[in-house]
Amino acid sequence: MEEPVTAEQLRARGNALFQAGDPAAALAAYTEALSLSDAVSERAVLHRNRAACYLKLEDYTKAEADATKAIEADGRDVKALFRRSQALQQLGRLDQAVSDLQRCVSLEPRNKAFHEALRALGSSMHEKMKAMSCTDSKVEQMFQILLDLEEKDAEKKQKAAQNLIVLAREEAGAEKIFQSDGVRLLLQLLDTAKADLMLAALRTLVGLCSGHRSRTTAILAELGAPRLAAVLGVEHEQVSLAACNLLHVMFDSLKEGLQKDFRGKEDAVVLDSSRDLKLLIKHLLELLVLEGASAHGRDNALNLLIKVVPRKSPKETNNSLSLWVIDQGLKKILEVGSTVCGSLGSLPVTENSRMSTSVLLSKLYEDLKCDAERENFHRLCEDYVRSWFEGHELPGKLRAIQTVSCLLQGPSDAGNRVLELEGIMDSVLSLCASVCEAHQLVAVEALIHAADKAKRASFITANGVNLLKEIYKHSERDSIRIRALVGLCKLGSAGGTDFSMKQFAEGSTMKLAKQCRGSATRRSMRARGAGLWRAWPTSPSMQMSRRSLWRTRQQCRPCSSWPSYDHEEPDPQMLELAKYAKQHIPEQHPKDKPEFVKRRVRKLLVAGVVSALACMVKSENPALTSSCRELISRVFLALVEEAEDRGGVVAQGGGKALIPLSLEGTEVGQTKAAQALAKITITSNPEMAFPGERIYEVVRPLVSLLHLQRTGLENFEGLMALTNLAGISERLRQKILKERAVPMIEGYMFEEHELIRLAATECMCNMAMSKEVQEMFLAEGSDRLKLMVLYSGEEDEKLRRAASGTLAMLTSLHPAICKRIPQVTVHWLEILQALLLSPSAELQHRGAVVVMNMMAAAREVAEQLIASEMLEILSVLAKDKDKPRVAQAAQESLAHAVAYGLIKPNPGHA
Repeated sequence: MEEPVTAEQLRARGNALFQAGDPAAALAAYTEALSLSDAVSERAVLHRNRAACYLKLEDYTKAEADATKAIEADGRDVKALFRRSQALQQLGRLDQAVSDLQRCVSLEPRNKAFHEALRALGSSMHEKMKAMSCTDSKVEQMFQILLDLEEKDAEKKQKAAQNLIVLAREEAGAEKIFQSDGVRLLLQLLDTAKADLMLAALRTLVGLCSGHRSRTTAILAELGAPRLAAVLGVEHEQVSLAACNLLHVMFDSLKEGLQKDFRGKEDAVVLDSSRDLKLLIKHLLELLVLEGASAHGRDNALNLLIKVVPRKSPKETNNSLSLWVIDQGLKKILEVGSTVCGSLGSLPVTENSRMSTSVLLSKLYEDLKCDAERENFHRLCEDYVRSWFEGHELPGKLRAIQTVSCLLQGPSDAGNRVLELEGIMDSVLSLCASVCEAHQLVAVEALIHAADKAKRASFITANGVNLLKEIYKHSERDSIRIRALVGLCKLGSAGGTDFSMKQFAEGSTMKLAKQCRGSATRRSMRARGAGLWRAWPTSPSMQMSRRSLWRTRQQCRPCSSWPSYDHEEPDPQMLELAKYAKQHIPEQHPKDKPEFVKRRVRKLLVAGVVSALACMVKSENPALTSSCRELISRVFLALVEEAEDRGGVVAQGGGKALIPLSLEGTEVGQTKAAQALAKITITSNPEMAFPGERIYEVVRPLVSLLHLQRTGLENFEGLMALTNLAGISERLRQKILKERAVPMIEGYMFEEHELIRLAATECMCNMAMSKEVQEMFLAEGSDRLKLMVLYSGEEDEKLRRAASGTLAMLTSLHPAICKRIPQVTVHWLEILQALLLSPSAELQHRGAVVVMNMMAAAREVAEQLIASEMLEILSVLAKDKDKPRVAQAAQESLAHAVAYGLIKPNPGHA
């Protein structure tokens, strides 16, 4: 048995590693030594050594903590004192650093290094004090210039404003502005009502609030939520946007607390931010229905609510903020969504206002956790629609129908419930025939969204198709004609993948395709169409419309047999039962076959769909909902299905766009994006596909494919992709370890499916280059090494190659593993012999390397090898000139046996 390693040996190993320039490995050795040491003096030395490692690794907080522990054990430890002074200096606590250096000088007055360090630190403190006093005067001077009404030099004012903003971005500068009565002065800038001064004030306040909760609370108390909301609602678009940015930063600071490690009074402040959060949200909700608020201010308020109210993740259990907003402000939100542009007394809105409202409603609805909460949401929506539909004549009905459209674009369950209220659908159909274009536009829009459900599409086909055709033929407004065309496309695709449920005859679909092509290429639509095509993908229903147009243009039915769509082949026995029971049996469209799908995907690639999708993902548009992201992920997965297309997808920004898609959105969407990333990583050079730091962002999505709820194909592709990454660098292997992927990889090594088992073994082979993984193979009670030895004797040559490669690597990097191999299984010798006698040169080489490493590791292991038939096998292999690598390894093995005195040298063999 191997003797246990002592703390003294580990400390010596750590010293050697530190001297060799590997502070991370040295730190690990010192830490392990600490776990084995009880002596106070020895522990103090280890803490001091760890402090040196942390200084090299630039983790100054931990360096200070370890040095302090060493000083607590021995107050005269000058090395520990000096290292703590270095850490304190980097942390900005210069007065404490000086104190430690003065203590070092008093203990070793002849040490010139201490005197020099103290002199340099004194100069640094003097410069800092000088800079601080200079900063004080500069802050005061900048405010004087900005607040001087008689100052006419615009360039001078602009420069002062810019300097103030830059100063506020640094923590020291932000604190200095705050302490110098800066908030009151910034408030005066806001009160000037001059756009340039207001922008300077708002941008400076952003710096003061960023990542600092107590400062944010104080600023909010000084400025007041009503004032901030009023600035958000101003007509000047840039000022409104700056106010929106400030409020977003304030929300983040209040919700998440401090972002940085501040010390001193800040640590002692315990703040309850919920009251301030609700106060800000209350004023944002009031701004939505404020008649004097600007249209873009209203949009900014909606976007803020989208970002700050719903939970960031379903793992968070507290959705009280969403419930509070629904109770206090759902009616106000619906007021914006129900606004009919151009009607008497309507709120000022932009073309994006209703879409933003739909997104906010959708996110609030998705944040609900139980049926009771959802039922309350439905009730409030139904009450609001009834309040407009009943007793308000035509204007009220228009607002009710507009509300239905808004809900159908957002929380469709709520929209469908409201649509079933008595009289709503009849009113929609009757208004489609209205002579008033504004009324017709509202009704057609509602009809488009209502056509999403198959049963409702059948009703509309029977009652509204003729209306839509008439509108398309005779309307003079392109916006109405395009919507009518979209409605016809959606009705044509309502049967989904079931060819037998088609709504139109094949000839009608062909005619519709021609109309789509005509609309897309008409010169008068060029400018308008560019904006329309950009806007459509921002909503799930509009994105469906765009997809319908594309599919119809290709003269085929909607295709859900894309590789990105989940498609299960029906059980033949169930089909027979369905026929016997006279149940409906879905039929696949002839053009849903793989060869047609491949052609359509290729046409999309040629048309530049990757660049368009990448731009959509890159934009910060709140209308890019989770369901939209899922659709984009599905399209990307289809685009990378063929290996030859993946390089083009990466070149056009697809790889970059897939990373955020794999980290945010629905679980299905994240999985599809992660699978697309895996396909790219398998067949491309990951360092070229994901340059720079981006390659490390790919690891987490790939690890997510290893979870048990994923399909076998997703598991396999995730393992293959991680294998490629693990072979690139130690930093990537550390990232994979940090994501806790190794236990999952090990689990798949026991998988019955031979390809998954092989992929997991190959991945472990590359991971074995990390010291942490090597240590796992030596852990007491672990069967990892035994499994690798046994797999090296399996019949599957690929599995043997992966397992024996892992053994070759482990025995080369960790000699202790060589001694463990004979202990894990009684079949170890015959497995190694089988490798050496294999007809595969690759397996022979791996086996020869393992034997060579075992011979070099310990004499007792070499004795066991030489006592068997291994000596004869090695002697034969050493003379094989056709396999030079195998021969060289065999010769080195025999040389070790000679060195141990186990065999005599052969004088006839060099």
